[in-house]
Amino acid sequence: MNVDLHIHSSFSDGAFTPTELVVMASQLNLGAIAIADHDSVAGVSEGIAAGLLHYVRVIPAVELSVQFESWEDVHLLGYGIDYCDQVFLDRLNAFRERREKRNAEMLELVNNLLLVEGRAAIGIDEVLTFARDSIGRPHIARALLERRYVENVEDAFRRYLVACNVPKSYWPIEDAITEIHRIGGAAVLAHPTSITRDHQELGRIIADLQSLGLDGIEVYNNLVYEDDREFLRRLAVAAGLLVTGGSDFHGIEDGLEMGKGRGGLRFSENLITPLELLTS
Repeated sequence: MNVDLHIHSSFSDGAFTPTELVVMASQLNLGAIAIADHDSVAGVSEGIAAGLLHYVRVIPAVELSVQFESWEDVHLLGYGIDYCDQVFLDRLNAFRERREKRNAEMLELVNNLLLVEGRAAIGIDEVLTFARDSIGRPHIARALLERRYVENVEDAFRRYLVACNVPKSYWPIEDAITEIHRIGGAAVLAHPTSITRDHQELGRIIADLQSLGLDGIEVYNNLVYEDDREFLRRLAVAAGLLVTGGSDFHGIEDGLEMGKGRGGLRFSENLITPLELLTS
């Protein structure tokens, strides 16, 4: 059976609840998924419970927004974590409070732009219709779409959300890796080519991150082209890093499907065994 080790729920910036994601995974004959919400593990318990009912294994995971050198908003996946660890939850909650302030500021900027255009402002209650744990830019985009202010989610980002973005707060990556290890998890660099497509520079970055404790890289994803994928696969094998794969499914992207990477590539269940060995 195939798997998908990178999925987002409505507890961060996804369109579907954890239960809905599990049902979709079951319908797609996926044997396992990882719900890896941004800086949140609030949907993991619901996902695991739904997985037991629908015979889909749900791996507890998280995706942390981190900073490394001059690169901001690098994404670090943590797999097999203790998602009930109170110290970790407290740290996530502190980030959540900062994130909620940021999201409120973004919504205010979007509303200012709407008022300039002679359109009615969007209320926080409208945005929360599409969110569970906290709001994010995709939820504001869906509210804009619901009002018919935009043609689609991509149009919402192009016309409003890029211009109205507010900078995030980030974990230092060495701190994030240490914390993932402390709660029993494996630290994996998500979609590495989002940092740079320069293979030589990317190889240097991944080597430096491995020296900080990085356990693996997401070789199979929706951002890599065939040459990138082969480069990352060879690098992982040579360096002894875990290889993972996931769609980064949010439920709002045109042409992006759960359980599939670029070109329709599926993710083998064989990716799970090395993760289990490291986190057991």
